[in-house]
Amino acid sequence: MFFLQFISKFIKVLRAGATPGQIAGGFMLGFMIGLMPFMTLQGAVLMIVLFFLNVNLSAATFAIFASSFVAFLFDPLLHDLGFLVLTKPSLQNTWTNLYNMPVAPLSRFNNTVVLGSFVAGIILALPVFLLARKGVISYRSGLEKRIKKWKVVRWITGSKIATWYFKIRDMGE
Repeated sequence: MFFLQFISKFIKVLRAGATPGQIAGGFMLGFMIGLMPFMTLQGAVLMIVLFFLNVNLSAATFAIFASSFVAFLFDPLLHDLGFLVLTKPSLQNTWTNLYNMPVAPLSRFNNTVVLGSFVAGIILALPVFLLARKGVISYRSGLEKRIKKWKVVRWITGSKIATWYFKIRDMGE
């Protein structure tokens, strides 16, 4: 039920309400947060930024869950990227100075996966934003009607579980 409710709310976000830029901004920040391991300083800072910016929180929540579920698959690549950045001789003094600061160890940048995921999140932020924005615009301009015609969508929305869920959901309105 939670999954159906989650998808239903995300589709409502795509249909109307926030601008494509707000939805894409929320999705981008959520992607960056979900890509990183939990409980880091930069994750907390991104969460604070998420709440202070005028971005869509539903899109951010969706992106956090979606990217968290697939991020572990990319851990070997993120480890290699973090190792490359962490062991670069020209950055050794930077990492030493950063780690000797009082709050900086909370960033866990000495962990290759954490550093690699942070660097990957920064590199992928703009492409994710642009793709999400383009996706919202195309969904609103006619893609929704075509998706509703897919057999799998009609099968899911016509199932007894979905029908039961929609009846319960509409009772509260």
